[in-house]
Amino acid sequence: MIHRRSTPWIHKWSRPLIGAITGLGILNTGYLTFEKLTGGNPVCTTPEGVKGCTDVLSSPWGTVFGQPLALFGLLTYIGMLLLAVAPLALNSVEGNKNRKQIENLTWWLLLVGAITMSVFSGYLMYVLAFQLQALCLYCIASALFAVSILTLTILGRDWEDIGQIFFTALIVGMVTLITTFSIYSDINTSGNIAEPTDGKTVQIFFDAKEEPKPQVGWQITTTSGESEIQLAKHLTQIGAKEYVAWWCPHCHEQKLLFGKEAYKEINHIECASPDNPGTPTQECIAAKIESYPSWVMNGKTYSGVQNLNELAKITGYTGPQNFKYFK
Repeated sequence: MIHRRSTPWIHKWSRPLIGAITGLGILNTGYLTFEKLTGGNPVCTTPEGVKGCTDVLSSPWGTVFGQPLALFGLLTYIGMLLLAVAPLALNSVEGNKNRKQIENLTWWLLLVGAITMSVFSGYLMYVLAFQLQALCLYCIASALFAVSILTLTILGRDWEDIGQIFFTALIVGMVTLITTFSIYSDINTSGNIAEPTDGKTVQIFFDAKEEPKPQVGWQITTTSGESEIQLAKHLTQIGAKEYVAWWCPHCHEQKLLFGKEAYKEINHIECASPDNPGTPTQECIAAKIESYPSWVMNGKTYSGVQNLNELAKITGYTGPQNFKYFK
């Protein structure tokens, strides 16, 4: 009598479990992408004095090629979901041979994708802990999703050659790290903003080394070009208002984007009360300002640091747009 070896439960349920985890990843990154693209702030509670999700998402690491990092995460999770459920959706009429080929191919693609996600998430966890020194539950959850998917991918089937897994992990991991360092190579963590050269734009990252001066904040160290000055004048002409607090690093980042000459043209309203900096002024309370900086334009409020291209698009600005800096 021939006894067939029973299929381990992990092999039966690995793909559905990966599909479920990628579904959670889609919800996670989809929410962050929506908030970032609409100028909102994600719901995030952190202990007092600890940087939170908004600080992380508005940092230089939160943007890649001018788009929210969460958007690329969303697309990655969607791709992983398709790879996980594709064989499950195959009609049995297509034949076992075709199904087996697709299963084998998708497993390898899942492995490569999961390794890439895990290595990249590991780098971001390092940035979160040592560079930003912040707490972002959405980021931590995404990292856990990536590691879980990798674990299920490795344990979810019988691999003919385990050595190939380690070899693949080594190659894919190295390529991922090299690509990651290349993408973020222009981030200046010292807090000093270099002037652009050869017509290139420079990404800013403000890391306060000194305490801000009451009612003044930090010194604006960037200079303005004609595009920044013209945009600032346009914003004033249409009645745009920026609500700020002198102690707010993100408000200073917005100033750095404009440069010292252009920012003089901006109609900015100080919300920090002179007597109690933590208490907003009546004007800001009446305007229902909940975070800094906040822009009020054409009857709508836009929270957080806005890249100048975004401000130009929102307000219908049609002047020169070769802006020197981006966030």
